[in-house]
Amino acid sequence: MAKNPDMGSFERSAGRRGYCAIAGIDEAGRGPLAGPVVAAAVVLPQGYEHPEINDSKKLSAQKRERLYEVIQKDAISIGVGLSEVSVIDSINILRATLLAMKEAVCVLSAQPDYLLIDGRNGIELDIPQKAIVRGDSLSISIAAASIIAKVSRDRLMDMYHRQFPGYNFLHNKGYGTREHREAIVKYGRCKIHRRSFHVAGIDDLVVSGSLM
Repeated sequence: MAKNPDMGSFERSAGRRGYCAIAGIDEAGRGPLAGPVVAAAVVLPQGYEHPEINDSKKLSAQKRERLYEVIQKDAISIGVGLSEVSVIDSINILRATLLAMKEAVCVLSAQPDYLLIDGRNGIELDIPQKAIVRGDSLSISIAAASIIAKVSRDRLMDMYHRQFPGYNFLHNKGYGTREHREAIVKYGRCKIHRRSFHVAGIDDLVVSGSLM
């Protein structure tokens, strides 16, 4: 059985180099066909540990909600940023994600002196930083940010479900499930659908004039 990673190793390494306000940054919603991409930045107390905090994708919705409240209570500072669909369609999903991450850092009440970022890309901020592939499974700060981002986005999609019930955003959160794709065929796209995302078998209908 694989040994669980030391979720605090990146934070301790930065601490040994003199950094004391370390923010983990992650996003939720890069892949869906609808809705914004949401990013979170979380600064935890030095040496913080919690055995259940992990990559949000590995947690049930119920556990994410519970840990969201734990992180809200224990964190020194939390920032949330988002890029709306219009921004995603205008500048592409990667750039929109990095913009949301930058916003999340900038709205922190306690500004960090070091950033741990999930993925391969850095953020355009004059703050020392490290990008970590699969960081949400390796860093407790990034994992905490992944939970905040995921729960925050899911709550937004629940709100959009009330506005556009035909797409069942309450269930699919904007991801391209079969049910969601069939709803797009039936109703067309609503205002929170990403026009820049190709939907196989549906965009061909749009081009032919069969789906408006």
